[in-house]
Amino acid sequence: MRMVKVLLFVWSTAIVPGFVFGQESSSFKVNPIKEEAPKELSKAIRETLSPTGFRVVDDQGKPVFDVWLRKTIPVAAKPNGPSGPVLFPVLNQGELVGAMRRHIEGRDFRDQTIAPGVYTLRYGLQPVNGDHLGTSATRDFLLGSQASKDQSIDPIAEKPLSKQSAEAAGTNHPAVMQLINPPDGSAPPAIGRDEAKNQWGVVVSFDLAVKGESKPVPLPVQIVFEGIGMI
Repeated sequence: MRMVKVLLFVWSTAIVPGFVFGQESSSFKVNPIKEEAPKELSKAIRETLSPTGFRVVDDQGKPVFDVWLRKTIPVAAKPNGPSGPVLFPVLNQGELVGAMRRHIEGRDFRDQTIAPGVYTLRYGLQPVNGDHLGTSATRDFLLGSQASKDQSIDPIAEKPLSKQSAEAAGTNHPAVMQLINPPDGSAPPAIGRDEAKNQWGVVVSFDLAVKGESKPVPLPVQIVFEGIGMI
């Protein structure tokens, strides 16, 4: 294995030891933006997204990326913690959870180049096989797809989603963004930093549409956008 610099995206509600947080750090800040999701996304997808988003900027005030979350994400039950190496079993594989606009080039968990542009974000699980042995202690990931390639709000099966997402990276492997736990006690929006791993994340909140519940159930999530990964 070798150490690489990566861009990661992370959601959860549990504690991440070593994370400190605040609305800004020495390197990044996060602010809400009163701006609708980009027109590059299909009308069907735009209609599912919040009319406002969040923007992360660097220490020079330059935008790094914007995120729009789905108004409500359909799930079968309330969150009830992890299940083994799966941190977010409440989420459905292939489900649309949001969209992002990258202002600058970045890298994914496998050190693949992710170009500036607009992408959908869908939840997926890392396969259990020899190719992925030791790459992550947990299996939760987001798969990014080019907006022009992903235009339906319907969930996408594992293999078609993997193939579609690989086109965003220009390789034979999906553009993957790891999901981990946010800092304890963090209130969205906030910037979190794991000093030991040299990772930064943005803390926001998902609204879950739970069957039988009259109101959305909030799920704090963290998008780790810079750090060190092992492949």
